[in-house]
Amino acid sequence: MASGKFYDDLLKQNSMIYMGWDVYRWAVRQMQLQPELVKDELRLFLGSRPRLREIEDYLPTQRGRALDGANLELKEHQREALDALEAMRSRRETIALLCHATGTGKTVTAVLDARCLGGRTLFLAHTQELVEQAVETFQALWPEATVGRYLEAVKEPEAHVVCGSVQSVALHLDRFKDDEFDYLIIDEAHHAAADTYQKVLAFFKPAFTLGLTATPERNDDRSILDIFKNTAHRLDIQAAVELGELVPVRCIRIHTNIDLTKVRFNSVRYNIRDLETKIYVPERNRLIVDTWLQYAQGRRTVVFCASVWHAEEIAKLFQEAGVPATAVSGGMKRSEREEFQDKFVRRDILVLCACDLLNEGWDCPEIEVLFMARPTMSRVLYTQQLGRGMRLYEGKESLMVFDFVDNASQYNTPMSLHRLFKLRKYRAGELVLSPWDKRAAENALYDRREKPAALLDWPIDATDYELVDVFNWQEEAEGMISQMEFVRLTHERKWPWPSELGNRPWAGSRGCRRTPLRH
Repeated sequence: MASGKFYDDLLKQNSMIYMGWDVYRWAVRQMQLQPELVKDELRLFLGSRPRLREIEDYLPTQRGRALDGANLELKEHQREALDALEAMRSRRETIALLCHATGTGKTVTAVLDARCLGGRTLFLAHTQELVEQAVETFQALWPEATVGRYLEAVKEPEAHVVCGSVQSVALHLDRFKDDEFDYLIIDEAHHAAADTYQKVLAFFKPAFTLGLTATPERNDDRSILDIFKNTAHRLDIQAAVELGELVPVRCIRIHTNIDLTKVRFNSVRYNIRDLETKIYVPERNRLIVDTWLQYAQGRRTVVFCASVWHAEEIAKLFQEAGVPATAVSGGMKRSEREEFQDKFVRRDILVLCACDLLNEGWDCPEIEVLFMARPTMSRVLYTQQLGRGMRLYEGKESLMVFDFVDNASQYNTPMSLHRLFKLRKYRAGELVLSPWDKRAAENALYDRREKPAALLDWPIDATDYELVDVFNWQEEAEGMISQMEFVRLTHERKWPWPSELGNRPWAGSRGCRRTPLRH
């Protein structure tokens, strides 16, 4: 029976190849445990197709003020980062990581550092959108250097500065010399542990390599510092807000009656089929729309959904309620994409429903509200979504984030603003991130039972508060040995030496509290 099914599947695959299809296969376990690797391999295999369109091709063109290289005023954190990079090179260090929050100008910092060294530079990113942004930045800040692209249809390898997609460069390494570039910049460096990046990093031998990221953590628990060794400078979201580089963030928690306690999970990812059966219900979708109508009506909003289909369903509900909304999907035509951004800025479109299509490489400062309607246990994913709306914009006092809180066990609780920043006390609309003096001033108003002026037009009771359970089992389990490791050690000897275990408690089976191992 098994061999018959195998031959049948093989015939189907061969038939597809005969009909002109390209067939690629992965094991289910690979897709569950190594999703980043599978995505990188997809980009590698499909990136050579001249007619292939990526997700970024459907996103709106970036908007924002053009950089003025002649009158650029560096921020303090950028000057500190440049000094730190120079100090590292003086110590003969050849690789570093720059970890700056989204919207704080890390690409500008990298370009200025490359210009200071003056050598040939290779800038690599994993999307066309990020490559084009880098080209514009290099042209504005380093006008005396020639800037070329290395993408699917455009190959300009002779330029002094080459901005390319990591997929295209990885496929054509035989066209480069390993010492061709003096400076290598890896954008969105949290992807660098993937095989495609490793192939490029192993090939080139620049004088200096710099990784750029806003989220140094990876979903597969691999540390990118194993690659980039040291962090030259760090500016996280919280510090960026306190410095005034990003807007303050407020939060409203919306409790649902959806039960996620039985949803299976692996590390920081829910089982997608279990999750779909729980959250793809009309009542929860209707709650999202009703919440917007009650609290955020008239404000430009991005709703983060669990899938393209989920985004389309919620957009349809908004439209039925008379709200101009649209879903970002691969079916969006180029003409629609170009029209979309202007409509969103002009408020002709008020609600954008998206899944993970907007996590990286797309920013719209005009966003006023984020709806976190996609349950995720991933700190990285949640932080990327949060960063989409935190850019400064004239008249934007703060970003309001709506966390849709589903019922869950303490071992599969989704990420939220309060869990992300370990805040136990919650007031509706309260500042979660802000300069300390602004938060102190608002706390004084709460103590007098007064509502802050910024919340006067929000229909919430800002004086009541509740306590939030921010227990995170992943942090509690950090450094513990697994049950498998414990069994291995006790099998090799009657009992492990204390020096082997150190102070690490025993990590029991998943779903149970860990208990210390007594010697």
